[in-house]
Order: sequence, then structure tokens, then C-alpha cells
Amino acid sequence: MASPASSIIKKEAQNLPREEFCSNLLSQMTLKEKVGQMVQADLSWSENVKQLLREGRIGSLLTIQDVRSINEHQHIAVEESRLGIPILVGNDIIHGYRSIFPIPLALASSWDVDLVEAVAHASISEAIAAGTTWNFAPMVDITRDPRWGRIAESAGEDPLLNSKIGAAWVRGYQGYRSETGRQAAACVKHYAAYGAVESGKDYNTTDMSERRLREEYLPPYKAAIDAGVKTIMTSFNDLNGLPATINPLLLKQILRKEWGFEGVIISDYDSIGELIFHGVARDHKEAALRSILAGVDIDMMGNAYHYHLADLVRDGQVPEALLDEAVLRILRLKYDLDLFDHPYAEESRISSSLMRPETLNLAAEAAAKSIILLKNDPRLLPLHLEGKTIALIGPFADERQSLLGCWSFDGKAGDVETLHEAIERNLPPRASLRVCSGCSFDGDAADLASAVAVARQADVVLLAVGETDRMSGEAHSRAHLGLPGRQQELVDAVVATGKPVIAAVFTGRPLAILKLAQEVPSILLAWHGGTRAAQGLCDVLLGRVNPSAKLNVSFPRSEGQIPVYYAHKSTGRPAESSGVIQFNEADKSVYLDESNDPLFAFGFGLSYTNFTYSDLRVLTPVVEKDGFLRVSATLTNAGNFTGTEIVQLYVRDLVGTVTRPVKELKDFQKMTLAPGESCSVEFDLPAGELAFLNVDLNPVLEAGEFKVWIGPDSTRGLEGHFAVR
Repeated sequence: MASPASSIIKKEAQNLPREEFCSNLLSQMTLKEKVGQMVQADLSWSENVKQLLREGRIGSLLTIQDVRSINEHQHIAVEESRLGIPILVGNDIIHGYRSIFPIPLALASSWDVDLVEAVAHASISEAIAAGTTWNFAPMVDITRDPRWGRIAESAGEDPLLNSKIGAAWVRGYQGYRSETGRQAAACVKHYAAYGAVESGKDYNTTDMSERRLREEYLPPYKAAIDAGVKTIMTSFNDLNGLPATINPLLLKQILRKEWGFEGVIISDYDSIGELIFHGVARDHKEAALRSILAGVDIDMMGNAYHYHLADLVRDGQVPEALLDEAVLRILRLKYDLDLFDHPYAEESRISSSLMRPETLNLAAEAAAKSIILLKNDPRLLPLHLEGKTIALIGPFADERQSLLGCWSFDGKAGDVETLHEAIERNLPPRASLRVCSGCSFDGDAADLASAVAVARQADVVLLAVGETDRMSGEAHSRAHLGLPGRQQELVDAVVATGKPVIAAVFTGRPLAILKLAQEVPSILLAWHGGTRAAQGLCDVLLGRVNPSAKLNVSFPRSEGQIPVYYAHKSTGRPAESSGVIQFNEADKSVYLDESNDPLFAFGFGLSYTNFTYSDLRVLTPVVEKDGFLRVSATLTNAGNFTGTEIVQLYVRDLVGTVTRPVKELKDFQKMTLAPGESCSVEFDLPAGELAFLNVDLNPVLEAGEFKVWIGPDSTRGLEGHFAVR
């Protein structure tokens, strides 16, 4: 039976403005109830969660996927607590709930913000049906180190692309409203600079200049906030000696003061408790003190606020007004999500909400649009298999689970079609398929002789190799980025047969696959593509989808190059210069034993057709500081297939008061052309987009000379010049 208080709350939620409603509710709360709103727990907690809900001492739960359990706990909070305040239920819906889409790194390689928004929309529709009201996504960490396992969750190395992709995730998640009016909040993470942890080891230290932080690592967070994200999560790492969870520059100065963020700040899982291990708090009480004073509203599984925050207020170390501000933000969030009037998920709807045909079709489309053609020489692809035999060889031939990728907790391997099954189903008439795994993913088990025999019986070979879903993601960093186990031996043996070979590489990160790239004539980067990954690959292999994706992160030739990324600085002795004669040698910034260049560069990706660029026109050779750079080029489809090209705009500031990157992505457009078709691609870039931080870290647009490129990737393009006046 509902308590009188909870009934009044529901009625007031319908009749009072948000601020009046939340303030009235706050005025009725005891100190312990206020602290309760700032505590997030899961069902593994050592405390009696149900009893604490009755006492109003937990404000949100996480990692509950069962809708019946969610409603059970919500009923306790709403019907059995004194004030009847509903709980938030948070989950990590990173790239799909039950219908799993390509990992975020893969999806971002489509450079398709509309596709990302549609995927977010579809993902959250399933999650909301199952009871989730708070999604701990998107991750917008810039990362240039593929050793870091969580690169799989990112959009890659570039601030602009990360910003556009991150904003699309936010719009897709928060723009969805179910038929019953239910919504979910997005939570942008991890704030901040988590993707720059030293040596690519998860949870490690980050140390960087404030210039680099502000210019390169913070823009995607700001874009997510501008897109309306309701919550933000602090990161595990310390930044310049101070953990992000208690970092006043991040939380107070930039987030609250400069950006005006009014939403909820939550710690990551136990990151408040981990302040003890960082060595900046003696115990959980001090960790709670430092976190609340820094501005963290909710303690996720930190065992700090629950046990110590009320005492800190009573002791006079924490003003109760700080709690009031935090609780008001939390109540506003619950109000905005309409939880006071509609706290329960409709259990009858869940079966009809998951794995809908249109959602699975979108998953297949997303998988195909995320696949990057890295090499196609000679033009083996697309395949024409009528009357031919194809050999499918490699550990991914009959794999299901790994196609889902990391962070796919609610995805089911049983929902996944294997490559074997999908290719067999998609074979044209009079074509045949032979299959052999050849080796395990990462152990010594191998049957190279059988793989060679199968290859010799085929007209063409598809090698399905890569890393499993458990080899990337959180706490899954790798020091060696080659193909795991004996997979490279398998590649060598199959290539030695002389048969035409196509490699499909499934991975959650860039790999160091120089040898494979040298010996295999055609390579498709298939990533971890989700529930319909196999169908997406078939659509690309057979030419139903012409690949258009491009790399959003550079692939290293070797681990020793890391970090290797396109927007590096020139240095005083650039690699492309003749060097400076010193001690009888021409000294410049190069390796003795490796190229400076990546194996595959940012922005790179091929098509089955051939696009050409011509007639670059700098329409504003002199740009006023309040004006626009207008530049255009002609794009022509000179091949035989309809295709989509991602046209990229780069600039370089040639002389600044501080050093600038050799190239910066400033815009991009996707253009679809039929064979023989041409079009003019024009970019209008506000001059303000050319600004940077001066020596005092203030934004400034300096007069001077610039280079501009329009082209297919970060290494090629038509080059022009303009000046800012």
C-alpha cells in the first residue's frame, strides 16, 4: 500500500513546477535521507539494500538487468519509504542492450553521426523497456594508445570526431521516449583524460599540460554538455597528481564555473574509496570529505558517503548546504525523467521490445557501415563466387561470443550468427564453402596442415583472425598488439599456398599487424561488430554494401611507435626535413629501426570504387576574424560502383605564438556518388574554429598564414593556402 507521503509526491509532481516541487521535497528530508540520495549501490553490497531503501538511504541502484528485480526494489523505495522518492537504475549500455551493435570504436569509424544517433536510440529503447533509467554512456575519452583496452569504447584519437560522435550518442539516448513516457539520462565519461593513462595500463596515472588537456582532451566533454547530457562521471585516473574524483580544476573550475554544467556528477565505481590507494586519503571518511568538497554528488559503490557523510556534516567539516545542492540536482534529474509519476517499468512490454526485426536490421547495417577496407590489391573484393569454392579459415569461423565485443553484458551468444552460418546462407548458386579453424585464439592449439589442405581446395580464402571480446575493454590492456597465439603462423601457412587471400580482422583496438598487411592482398577491418556482425561482413564481401568507413585511430606498425597519431607537432627537426648536421650526422626526429608513419593512418579507408579529387578552390584567400573560411573541391567517382566518400578538411596554422599540430581535422562530409558522377564539396568553416590557447591559456585567433587540405585521409589531399587577417 502506498504511503500518504508517496501519494502526495505523485500528485505534486503533476501540479507543481520542478523547482518548487524539488525544494518542497528537500525541505522534508532528514540528514540521513539527504545522504541516501547521494548513495548508489548494487545488490552485491554487504548492507541490506532493501532495508536501506525503506529507510530512504539509497538513491540509486546499478547493474540490475532483471526488470522484475528492478520493479521490486522500486516498489520498496516508492511504497515503503517515508517520502516515497523513486530510485534511479543505472546500467552500462555501451553499444546495445540485448541487440548488440558494433563497439563504439567501430561505429565511430563510420563517421556517421546519424547512424550513431539511431543506434543510441535503438539501444536505449530496449534498456528502458527492461527498467534502466540511467545509462553510463557515452565514453568520449580521446585515446591514442591502443594498448589501453578501453579504446574499444572510444571514438578514437581526434577531438573533433569524438565531439561529434559523443554528441550524437547523447542525443540518441536522451531523445528517446517510450510509448509510456519513460526516458533515461545519459552519463558522459570518464572525466577526464582517462584515455591518456601512462603505458596504456588501465587505471594508471595521467600527466599532461593544462594546454593539452583543454585543447585536445576536454572538447568532447564540452560537446556532450552542449548536447544536453544530464550527468557526468569522474574517471579513475589521477591527473597531474590529483585524482579526477577530487580535482577542483576539472569539477569546480571547468565543469561548473566555465561550462555552467548543472547536472549530476557521479563517481566511477568505488573511485571515491580508491582515493585511499591513490594515497590522497587516509580512510573512507577523508575520501568522503575530499569528494564532497570537490563537488561529487553521488558515491558509486565507494563505501564513503553512506558511512561518513552525515558525521562530516554533524562535525562541521561539511556544510549541509553542499548536500542540499547535490540532492536538489538529483531530485531534478528524477523529476525530469518523470520517475515520480511513472516509477515502474512495464514488465509486459519487455518481450516485444527486445530484438525487434528493425533493430536487428539496423545492427546489420551498422556492422557493414563500420567495416573498413584497408587493402584490396589486386581487386579481390567484392567477391563473385558463382560456381566457386570459398574457404573460411581461422578461429572466428565458428565463434559467436567474441563477435559481440566487450561491454555486451545483456547480449546473448545464442543470438549471434557465426561467419560459417552467415556465409553458407548467403552463398550464391553453385558456390560451396569449406571451413577450418586452423588454430585457437591465443593458445598453442593449431592444425595448420588441415587449414592448408582446405585452402588448396578453394578458389579464394577468407581468413577470420583477431582478438576475442575478452582481450579488450576495461582492465584488458595489452603490451603486445600482434595477432594472439599462433594466428600469424596460420596466416603465413595459408598465404604460402598461393591462393587469393582476404583477411577479416576482428578486434576491439588497433593491432600491430605489419606482416599480415605485407603478405595478404585484401584486408577488411571488421572490428567486433555485434549481434549481426556476420551478416554485415557478408554484405560487404559480396558487394551489397560498398565499404565507406575510415579509420578514426591510427594503426601502429609496431608497439614502439605508440602513441602514433596524425595531429602531432612538427618539432624543431622534423622527420621530413633534411635534418641538422651535428657530430657529422643529419639529426632529425626519426627512429633508427622504424618508420615514423603509422601502418594505416587516421582517416584512411578504401572503397570498391575509385574517388578522385580535383579543382581545389580557396574561395576566401583572406579570412576576417569574424568571417568564414570557404573552400571547395570537385569529387568524382571514377570507378564502377556507387560509393560513399568521407571528404575531410584539414588545416595547419603555419606560425603561432605557441606550437601547433601539423594538421587538424576541422570538418568532414559524406558524399554518395554513382559511377562517373561528380559533385562540388564546399566547406564553410567559421574563423573562430581556427582559434587556440595562447601562452596564458586564453582562446585567441591570431592573424597569419595557414595551409588547408581537402582529401580522403590525413596523409593525402589537395593543398591550398589562406590567411587570417
